[in-house]
Amino acid sequence: MREESVYKPPKVWKWEQGDSGSFSNSFNRPTAGATHEKKLPAGKHTFQVYSMATPNGIKIAIMFEELLTLGHTGAEYDAYMIKIGEGDQFGSDFVGINPNSKIPAMIDNSTSPPLRLFESGSMLLYLADKFNALIPVDPAKRAECLNWVFWQVGSAPYVGGGFGHFYAYAPVKMKYPIDRFTTEVKRQLDVLDRHLADKNFICGDEYTIADIMIWPWYGQLVLNILYEAAEFLDTALYKNVNRWAQHISSRDAVKRGRMVNRAWGPLDGQLHERHDAGDFQAKTQDKIG
Repeated sequence: MREESVYKPPKVWKWEQGDSGSFSNSFNRPTAGATHEKKLPAGKHTFQVYSMATPNGIKIAIMFEELLTLGHTGAEYDAYMIKIGEGDQFGSDFVGINPNSKIPAMIDNSTSPPLRLFESGSMLLYLADKFNALIPVDPAKRAECLNWVFWQVGSAPYVGGGFGHFYAYAPVKMKYPIDRFTTEVKRQLDVLDRHLADKNFICGDEYTIADIMIWPWYGQLVLNILYEAAEFLDTALYKNVNRWAQHISSRDAVKRGRMVNRAWGPLDGQLHERHDAGDFQAKTQDKIG
């Protein structure tokens, strides 16, 4: 056994700030609360979104773009980037919206006082109910939709905080945690693959918030967008998930939503801030920066 793999936990754990790998600024403290004063910008629309184009972050942008595509003009929004690698999520205004310091978070100014929302599942369910869209009306179908919404909420930590961290971001690659989380991620992919065997979408023939919740993690994973791990995970095995993932990725609202608050990759796929539909026509750094 290699020396670095041997660890004897102390009687009482004490935090020692060190190298936690990529995105270390996003989880490098054992305490909550703001670390600095920082006022958040605000635009003209009812909804103010503060996010970054991570799998959790793009859910809310995709949701808004889908609502706007359906003709819900009241779903116009301003989206501002929270640079989690630089610790923006620990700024005072952001912590005031989300005390858990995680993206996405948003404000709904249509209420008095304005309503804060955090946690992507809560945000999507709130918007689905507010606009009566992208969630089944039938009680049984609604319950099934929410089953899968909360399946994703409970499963994603294994994909992101588990597999993604140890496979892609940890400063030292270790066999045990990679094997542990790879096994669970592949089991989850199998759950989805079996479920999608006779369905176009997660809830049958109806596109819902369940698809919007699940695709950014599992869809992007099998399409090799997330962690560039498709070959390692042998995601070609999951033919039904791949079919579904490709179908979702072809939607115009999904393409737009993936761009929002993105500051990496091809320039024409970035939209640092979003204030109206015309922003998606921007193709230069001066326009989108």
